Amino acid sequence: QVQLVESGGGLVQAGGSLRLSCAASGTIFTINRMGWYRQAPGKQRELVAAITSGGATSYAGSVKGRFTISRNDAENTMFLQMRTLKPEDTAVYYCNAEWGVIPGHTYDSWGQGTQVTVSS
Repeated sequence: QVQLVESGGGLVQAGGSLRLSCAASGTIFTINRMGWYRQAPGKQRELVAAITSGGATSYAGSVKGRFTISRNDAENTMFLQMRTLKPEDTAVYYCNAEWGVIPGHTYDSWGQGTQVTVSS
């Protein structure tokens, strides 16, 4: 199994920056993809950015050019660098890992979530 622990959320003014971290433990070698999701009050959880085991990245259109997903394999940690933050980025951010060794049979692990609040 894979366990995830997030850190780095907080309160920031519009235009500011924050960096989120997600530390993974357990069967790291089975992770196929990791990502950051967010959920604002009254809204569905949405994918913000993802990175595959091969290093390919993808972003939601609303954050492209402002957010950067990366990872440090030596420390089993994934990051989300967020710049030029907007009030609409306010949400609880969740770290996700999709893992499994059998194609078509994968599992999801989630972190506990970290609050990001952007004031106008």
